[in-house]
Amino acid sequence: MSQHGTQRPLVLASASPRRVELLHAAGFEFEIILPQVEEAHDAALTPEALTIENARRKALAGSVLRPGALVLGADTLVYVDGEPLGKPADMAEALHMVRRLSGRTHEVCTGVVFACDGSVEHALHVITHVTFKPLTDAIIHAYHAQVNPLDKAGAYGIQACTDMLLDHMTGSFTNVVGLPMDEVTAALQAVA
Repeated sequence: MSQHGTQRPLVLASASPRRVELLHAAGFEFEIILPQVEEAHDAALTPEALTIENARRKALAGSVLRPGALVLGADTLVYVDGEPLGKPADMAEALHMVRRLSGRTHEVCTGVVFACDGSVEHALHVITHVTFKPLTDAIIHAYHAQVNPLDKAGAYGIQACTDMLLDHMTGSFTNVVGLPMDEVTAALQAVA
């Protein structure tokens, strides 16, 4: 895995470049696999339950593809008014999503599950509260001209052009990027 020390290989069940960057920056060595899973979209579930369920599906599917490895699955969703905002289907939906977040506080919840050989070994979730500045359509269009919103929950990436959107946040910054690294590192040390 790395100097952080486990005997099993670490596998990330995600194509997210942001998760890859965060794990690399923390010094982890890992493989990447892309298991085909059907994600849950049940708005009746709490943010914690929904993101953990999707992370569980990814981790378990990955653990079948890579026996003996510790597979990390993760899912991040943006919530406003209790409603999950996934990745927008198009630019019009991306504009609508960021308009909803303008001048308000929303939650970003990431569920993380570690699995090995078809069994869940550890699950966690982290919630960060993010408050956006009041945003005009011109600011949102300028932001979307610099950052592709279509591959990001809630149609924004906090790590890019943050000053255009962010008023303040409470909680983990890396959680909003896509993986709460303090909690992931602690969990990896616990399940090593």
